[in-house]
Amino acid sequence: MSPLNHQRFILKAFCLFSYKGSILVYKRIDDVNNREFYRPLGGKVEFGEKSSETVRREIMEETGEAIADLRFLGAIENIFTYEGQRFHEVDFVYDANFVNGSLYKVGWVNCREGSRTFRAEWRTLDQFGAGKLTLYPVEILDMAANLNT
Repeated sequence: MSPLNHQRFILKAFCLFSYKGSILVYKRIDDVNNREFYRPLGGKVEFGEKSSETVRREIMEETGEAIADLRFLGAIENIFTYEGQRFHEVDFVYDANFVNGSLYKVGWVNCREGSRTFRAEWRTLDQFGAGKLTLYPVEILDMAANLNT
């Protein structure tokens, strides 16, 4: 038997909210290497919870908004280093629509996670494809591009 592995293995579920060539993402910064990147909204799948339930729960917790038309796009195995620690995620990626259509008419959505507030922004796929912005996991860009073809 191998020794206990203290690395992190996590199941996550994300939602793109693709709309007119854009997706909804929020900015993160890796303080160890001072790199800025974007991720879609979502979060950790809790034990006993299906990934589709996670998306609905996380979006409601983060935005206070209901979603409809949830569609599974695929899964990504994502191995990466963040803040100097190695992570291994399996990411379930979805697309959906906000029930509140007015959210598509502004450039951002105010969000909350616990006591932390942040802003998710509509960013075009071209911004990521041209290398102006970094999207993680990178495979999400192909999934989003397929929605807009």
